[in-house]
Amino acid sequence: MKTILVTGGCGFIGSHLVRLLLDKTDWNVVNLDLLTYAGNPENLRDVSEHSRYIFVRGDITDVQSMDNVFKEVRPSIVVNLAADSHVDRSILDAAPFLKTNVVGVQVLLDAARRYDVELFLQMSTDEVYGDREGQGPCAEDGPLAPSSPYAASKASADLVCHAYRRTYNYPVLIVRSSNNYGPFQFPEKLIPLIIKNILSETELPIYGDGMQRREWLYVEDAVQGILDVVEGGQVGNIYNLSSTVPKTNLELVRALCNLVAEEAGLDPTSVLQQITMVADRPGHDRLYAVDVAKVRDELGWAPKVSLESGLKTTVRWYLENRQWVERVISGEYQEYYRAVYGRGWEMSEGELLVGDRSGG
Repeated sequence: MKTILVTGGCGFIGSHLVRLLLDKTDWNVVNLDLLTYAGNPENLRDVSEHSRYIFVRGDITDVQSMDNVFKEVRPSIVVNLAADSHVDRSILDAAPFLKTNVVGVQVLLDAARRYDVELFLQMSTDEVYGDREGQGPCAEDGPLAPSSPYAASKASADLVCHAYRRTYNYPVLIVRSSNNYGPFQFPEKLIPLIIKNILSETELPIYGDGMQRREWLYVEDAVQGILDVVEGGQVGNIYNLSSTVPKTNLELVRALCNLVAEEAGLDPTSVLQQITMVADRPGHDRLYAVDVAKVRDELGWAPKVSLESGLKTTVRWYLENRQWVERVISGEYQEYYRAVYGRGWEMSEGELLVGDRSGG
């Protein structure tokens, strides 16, 4: 029986992938997570006692710790979802992103090579392609043009993976996904943030003019794509995952306002009045758009959940799990929120503790 090691498995995407692997495969699933702010064991409470599930706490940048884990677990496959993952935080402090997202990948790759891991999948992002405004969707062989420290760290990790493939003939795969959303997402990301703020009757902040466009992908479609690539992807290749349906941030927030109002019995007019335009973040890309022909043609993957259906499911989950939201919001979250929305990106170095080596 194969053993798959998922790093960042207590995070948003990671927890959904762990659950899918336990449901759709007969593999042993080892979840490696440092449990920083977005890594929450509660996300996997329903499978914590599963006979094929093991949790290990650890830091992917710690060479000795990773050597011990690989020696003990002996995984056949590694899927690396551990990352500092939020653009806004990377603008406030890039250092943790470079450490976790680049050095951490190198440490994992070295351990995987030492212990003869058969396949290493690196989870990347459509943001590595940069702003696609005025251009068509980007295919996997398109140029890398990251704009934010976060995107630059992920592009760097992709290049490290390619270097290990070329230099050591090591079996790597890369998945680049558009914006994911769904249950268990930490409320620094746009969709859960807006839902939380509607319910607390606070402002619904939108950067700049709100005309930035993103392709939103329901998380269950995303993790199915990851599994499809693990099972059938051609080693050394990159695969884009996306809904390919761009929506402006303003359109998305208005849709959420109407959905939450409908589901929670609120006045939609009053909810829409909570929308507040705030100072745009530095270097904010206008459009991310990727071509998914490769994963569709080679592996038969396509998203099954429409944005309308996915948003409704997500809104209902957050309405039914308000205590989960309250538990994950800490004092650190309040400082972060004040830094990016209340003070126009002016928080000084040292005022904010930034870092999420858990993934998600």
